[in-house]
Amino acid sequence: MSADNSEGNVSVPLRNLLNSTQCVRDRVRDGESNESDGAFNLSNFWDTLNQAVKMVSQEATKFSLAFSKPPLPSQQDGEKLSESIMKSVLTLSTVYYWLPKSQGVSLRRQVRDATVEVLEGVVQLVEVILSTPLQSLTQEQLTTTGTVWSACDQFAHLPKDNKAAVLVVLSDHIGVVKDAIEEIEQALSEPQDPFNDVLNDDEEGEEPRGNQDTYWSEKDRRVIGPCQGLIKVSAACLRKLTSAVKANGDVTTNQHLAQLDDLADITKDISPGVDDLALCLYPPMDYNGVDNNVSKLAALLKKVLEIIRSSHVCGESELTWVQFLEGAVEHNLKKAKDLIQQDS
Repeated sequence: MSADNSEGNVSVPLRNLLNSTQCVRDRVRDGESNESDGAFNLSNFWDTLNQAVKMVSQEATKFSLAFSKPPLPSQQDGEKLSESIMKSVLTLSTVYYWLPKSQGVSLRRQVRDATVEVLEGVVQLVEVILSTPLQSLTQEQLTTTGTVWSACDQFAHLPKDNKAAVLVVLSDHIGVVKDAIEEIEQALSEPQDPFNDVLNDDEEGEEPRGNQDTYWSEKDRRVIGPCQGLIKVSAACLRKLTSAVKANGDVTTNQHLAQLDDLADITKDISPGVDDLALCLYPPMDYNGVDNNVSKLAALLKKVLEIIRSSHVCGESELTWVQFLEGAVEHNLKKAKDLIQQDS
């Protein structure tokens, strides 16, 4: 916003708006929800929350348009605009705080993150208007206004209860593990030296490169087999758990809500564990690193399967695959360790 503009005092309410919105954003991001003493109506919460989000979107649009072309709003008009959008920001944060953790931690995290994204969008919009000379609607202002709209539109796609929220978490994990499996399979399908095209030393007058640190030995490839098997067990565990939550997941009791959150929390470590194991498989292979990460991932999977077994999502049909995967974990762990120890 131009400093020498005769209406430059309009920046005062805008700066106050910026500071206040930043404070609200930080409180939502770091604060706790109110605990519900009585019955909580989740359907009413969503209706009210969606109305609050719609209000923020409308106020952000009105605010952006007011600063899209000369003349600049007067300080009085700026104060009215700032008060109006601030009211919508406070309403959104207040409604968010209604959602108690007893409705599910996974659900609350995703609603919190979406709320913070809207508030961050408003912060960016005010910052752009404050920092941009008022000549015409800038691309940056268009972009930040669109960011607010996009963040508000996300609410229509949020999970509406804790079961749906846990399924979102599991879906994200499955995608990461699937990518790791595909990357390893792609690398294994490459020629014997998969990095030949990247690290080609065979230039004119030089001897052909013979650096075995850039490709797998026969022992390396044997070791990869059970490690790959353990990663596939990880993927199968997440897929089967997803099906079990879809079929049996219940959100009508506090105990079952807490069990769903426990499943989401324990499985969040699977994809990092898979990544750690996959990374140390690439040449030059560090057998100590492989041994360590195979043991860690196997221990984690055993713990995950134990928690699944003791949760309400595990019925008789689920118990069959839980037992099968427990055996597969042990088999691949033992095979990997035996192969690492050979010739060492």
